[in-house]
Amino acid sequence: MYLFLAFLLVPIIEIALFIQVGGLIGLWPTLAIVVLTAVLGTVLVRTQGRMALGQLQRSFAELGDPTEPLAHGAMILLSGALLLTPGFFTDAIGFALLVPAIRITVFRYLKSKVTVAQFQMGPGPGFQNRGTPFDQGDVVDGEFTEVRPRKDPEMPSKWVEGPHQH
Repeated sequence: MYLFLAFLLVPIIEIALFIQVGGLIGLWPTLAIVVLTAVLGTVLVRTQGRMALGQLQRSFAELGDPTEPLAHGAMILLSGALLLTPGFFTDAIGFALLVPAIRITVFRYLKSKVTVAQFQMGPGPGFQNRGTPFDQGDVVDGEFTEVRPRKDPEMPSKWVEGPHQH
């Protein structure tokens, strides 16, 4: 039901805002603002996304809980989609999600609504280390051919020659 309301109300809000803003400042400035917010949003999403990816990688490297960096990354991704969608309402929500304090508040709210039954890092009970096939002493047989560089590097290779005429 909430999704239906969102799909119904958001376009109505966007159309109303386009009419109001377009009536105040005109068509071309309104379109310029829409394009400018998309470009600015793309730049901001890219920088914020890199920071979120760095936090996620650090979380994995330290074997920490990756939930918060993943949530921040998801909110940044959503913000990018909203900023690329033409409209003032979606731009406002998209720019709001780029503010770290707002993302933290949204994350804490969502975290309070979700109950985690179990969280585990690394192998769980019943895990048997089977290793890789190479750990079992298997030998992989292979052949190689040493390729030496041509003496005349300007000469084209045989790969680019066309079909021979007989």
